[in-house]
Amino acid sequence: MLESLESVLYPIVCNINNYLSSYILVFLLIAVGLWYSIKTRFVQVRCFGEGMRKVFGNLSLRGEKQESGMSSFQALATAIAAQVGTGNIVGASGAILTGGPGAIFWMWIIAFFGMATIYAEATLALQTRKVDKDGTVHGGPVYYITTAFQGGFGKFLAGFFAVAIILALGFMGCMVQSNSIGSTFETAFGVPAWIVGAVLVVICAVIFLGGVQRLASVTEKVVPVMAAIFLLGGLVVLIARIKYIPATIGMIFQYAFQPQAIIGGGFGYAIKTAISQGAKRGLFSNEAGMGSTPHAHAQANVKDPHDQGVVAMVGVFIDTFVVLTLNALVIISTLYTADGPLAAGTIPETINKANLAQTAFGTVFGESFGAMFVAICLFFFAFSTILGWNLFGKINMLYLFGRKMSAKTATVVYTLIALVFIFLGTLMSNDLVWELTDMFNNLMVIPNAIALFALTGMVVKVTHGAVKK
Repeated sequence: MLESLESVLYPIVCNINNYLSSYILVFLLIAVGLWYSIKTRFVQVRCFGEGMRKVFGNLSLRGEKQESGMSSFQALATAIAAQVGTGNIVGASGAILTGGPGAIFWMWIIAFFGMATIYAEATLALQTRKVDKDGTVHGGPVYYITTAFQGGFGKFLAGFFAVAIILALGFMGCMVQSNSIGSTFETAFGVPAWIVGAVLVVICAVIFLGGVQRLASVTEKVVPVMAAIFLLGGLVVLIARIKYIPATIGMIFQYAFQPQAIIGGGFGYAIKTAISQGAKRGLFSNEAGMGSTPHAHAQANVKDPHDQGVVAMVGVFIDTFVVLTLNALVIISTLYTADGPLAAGTIPETINKANLAQTAFGTVFGESFGAMFVAICLFFFAFSTILGWNLFGKINMLYLFGRKMSAKTATVVYTLIALVFIFLGTLMSNDLVWELTDMFNNLMVIPNAIALFALTGMVVKVTHGAVKK
């Protein structure tokens, strides 16, 4: 029954995603990013150094306990936990397989403009957040959407966004993460995916029910360590393949504008595929413009929204220009260069986006250890993403149902449903899970982007105020 439902749903969801990602998503993402780049006088360039100093100037894996909300670094760690997930490993793999190595170039373009977008998102999240008497912080797109549009239209857009993000990240998105964990662990260690899912559910339940403080404490420790381990492994592979690095970088730029040479088809079809794959997977990876990470940044205890805005930009930089790029360089340098198995553009049936990174690392580490290394890294990436996305979904669940039931009841109900989806993710088809998540991700962008355009004046005022200091 489950398989027949998947076979019916899959082509429908694929068609919706193809239309959204090819004709709406690319233009919206680039338009918002370009708009804010111009309006803030390229804040992602001017204030990049400031953001790096704020992040790494007082880096600590044991932040002081916050009475409410999170420290600036904890908020960033939670945002990066959400950003650096399967999108960086499995998502980048899927983009390269479908759109060719050139898709990575378009991911870079999306990320560059996305840094200005996420600056605006974080700034607005702090400007419009609400704080209860007990110190509980409520912030995110639903609050700046209703600030931008008063009355029924604002409530409709906010409600649409809240439902989309609960489905996209809280439920479907967590399925993608657990699905990737289950499949890679099965490949690497031979452990049945459902057993991995059961263990994952237990660990997540303990953290989910511990609230924001427990989640912040976990992410600030896990995120730096997991990134360091993956970067170290990736650098080892690149050193081993160092003579292929110039060719690898050349392929990214060449196939960004000549994708038909490696993925086949006519030029028009190929270039559209490369750009849409870069945009779609780029969005899923760094989440700029999607409206997810503002929930984390809204929790930050900072004096000025600008301070967290520049910190948020660093999150996109780390996600795309460091972690995702390293993974892409490993894949292309080992599999697509002269002696690689995919050099001719023909993809064997045994290789897919779920095991492409494992195959790439396996060429240097050995098949067995390569699969294990990626499986362990992916576990931490996907696990931390589940934690971040659960928080984002919960904030929107409380927005929708907080008045109809107690916050505690709404949290427990939401958590139980989320845990069921996490477990189901280890049992379902990889392709359908990805397509469903993409669809709801795409739908989230629309109300968020509309509000971002409408609140340009508020962001510019904060930016100009920071310049005058």
